[in-house]
Amino acid sequence: MDRCTVNIHGMDIEVYSLNTVVVGTGVAGFNGADSLYNLGQRDIAIITEGVNMGTSRNTGSDKQTYYKLTLAGGEPDSVYDMANTLFQGGCMHGDIALTEAALSSQCFYKLINIGVPFPHNRYGEYVGYKTDHDPRQRATSVGPLTSKYMTEKLEAQVRQKGIKIFDGYLVIGILTDGDRKKAIGLITLNTDSLDDPNMGITLFNCTNIIYATGGPAGMYFTSVYPESQTGGSGVAFEAGARGINLTEWQYGIASTKFRWNLSGTYQQVIPRYISTDQEGNDEREFLNDYFDTPGHMLDAIFLKGYQWPFDPRKIDGYGSSLIDILVYNETEIKGRRVFLDFTRNPRWGSGGEELDFSLLGSESYDYLKNSNALFGKPIDRLAKMNQPAIDLYKNNGIDITREYLEIAVCAQHNNGGLAGNVWYESNLKHFFPVGEVNGTFGIYRPGGTALNSTQVGSLRAAQYIMANYAAPPVKVDAFLDEALDQIIKKVDLAYGFKNSIGKESNVIDRRIKAQRRMTRAGAHIRSIEGCRKAIDECLHDIENLVDHAKLSSIYELPHVFRNRDILISQFVYLNAIKAYMQKGGKSRGSYLVQDDEGGLPIEGLPDVFKFTLDDGNLSGKACEIVLNTEGGLKCSVNWEDVRPIPKGDGWFENVWNDYREGRIIR
Repeated sequence: MDRCTVNIHGMDIEVYSLNTVVVGTGVAGFNGADSLYNLGQRDIAIITEGVNMGTSRNTGSDKQTYYKLTLAGGEPDSVYDMANTLFQGGCMHGDIALTEAALSSQCFYKLINIGVPFPHNRYGEYVGYKTDHDPRQRATSVGPLTSKYMTEKLEAQVRQKGIKIFDGYLVIGILTDGDRKKAIGLITLNTDSLDDPNMGITLFNCTNIIYATGGPAGMYFTSVYPESQTGGSGVAFEAGARGINLTEWQYGIASTKFRWNLSGTYQQVIPRYISTDQEGNDEREFLNDYFDTPGHMLDAIFLKGYQWPFDPRKIDGYGSSLIDILVYNETEIKGRRVFLDFTRNPRWGSGGEELDFSLLGSESYDYLKNSNALFGKPIDRLAKMNQPAIDLYKNNGIDITREYLEIAVCAQHNNGGLAGNVWYESNLKHFFPVGEVNGTFGIYRPGGTALNSTQVGSLRAAQYIMANYAAPPVKVDAFLDEALDQIIKKVDLAYGFKNSIGKESNVIDRRIKAQRRMTRAGAHIRSIEGCRKAIDECLHDIENLVDHAKLSSIYELPHVFRNRDILISQFVYLNAIKAYMQKGGKSRGSYLVQDDEGGLPIEGLPDVFKFTLDDGNLSGKACEIVLNTEGGLKCSVNWEDVRPIPKGDGWFENVWNDYREGRIIR
């Protein structure tokens, strides 16, 4: 890695030149850097806003899942079977599904070899369990903090190898060649040098970028993403990277004070759902008003553990996703607050005392019986089945043995994202989005596939870089010839924000306003009218960002650049959502599309919840979208037929010959 200083606009700016820059320090970013090093590339570095930030290190669930090929028992499985499971989720390209399946075992065993303690039996079989949308027992787990363990072990590998980490650097632009066909570098803010004359602006001249920024977490107000993660999709769209399946997310019930998924045993112990006014008064067990029998209500609560993501297919017949609708109705429509109470049983079905377990259906009853948990209050059952679930909240300042747990229906994972091929390279050459920022999946995906994808995608990117893009970067003069205009635009933007510094700040307030808009118009309850209005408001905010910004100090410069990235991301995502609805798309995946001709989930709810299930006509197409920046922001949408799962050449001699001749990785 070389370092020099150049003068731009009268400012001395550092330029680092190297083969590959990895952006992000989650499991995808660390694995990308580690894999490159293991393959022989040494001219690499990692850029991160903060090593301890991001979803991988700071999130989890009741039992965070890792999904891979079956590696135990006698149940038959194959790479093709796993690929087919992924592909059948809809809107997913078959060649990517095959890649995700084929490399799952290799990536899983690497994690084991570096010390991630996935459980095995005395014979060495890595036993599994079924997760959602999974026909096999492919899932495994290290517990609530699976991704945290993975992050720590992969970080240790990177630090042992001495790979340089630029900590505290925010990417504010992806630099491209003049035709916007190839990524050539990055412009960043060094947040430790904001008060320097150059405002911390630092350039990276590189042959390749492995982009592992995670999903665009900052877009939503009600979100289970850690507050430290905002994402970086906006600058990628601005640079010309295509998006794919941006409509497809997962949303579900989570706690809001401490952001955490409330799946698994948190629901299976059947807590009370209550709502209050904004001051915490007027407490009501609101589910009682909508279910026909206490048994149906109790079963729906229990099934939220298995069926955590909101799914419009699980609304009718008092299904588990009716609860998400009712929680949203209380919080977003009525303006109340909703809590889980583990200290008492639901009054309907218990009289406030011992739960009448005979009201439960066989699935709920048998689970609790087999867990020796047919007794007591929800907190007693939770302590019996999963004491760490209680400890987790206590360690984060919430004692659910004594206090209520505030909840909302939150954004949790983006199945779509930036488009990539089977080597995870974008249409923007030399740019490799990996992990959640890559739009790997479509409508549905088995739980835990996201973690597998972080490892597969980052390994594949490293393999391709070593085989095809191992050359050093261009000389700095040539780099500046291509990128200077883009750099100057970002410098001018930074100056514009700097000139707005005064006594007051509106940076966080404007972010919250934008996030609330996205939660209202682009989360799990959607309408074409609401989407169009949100797009217009979003575009107005982008166009007037500098004029409207008020910073209290230069130290808010990164925050206002994050706001800009969030707004651009929202604009592109909302346009994709609008395009889906304009094409006739109905409710599917993890969202409900308002349909005035449809039916209400249950009597007594407002018309915003009228919906019709999608008929599947669009599940064989992937929606790609590109942001055009010439002459004002606008989006172009293309509906592409999904590619089938390849029927590759399985004859060993042919594959061996192609492998030896270097014809595989291309």
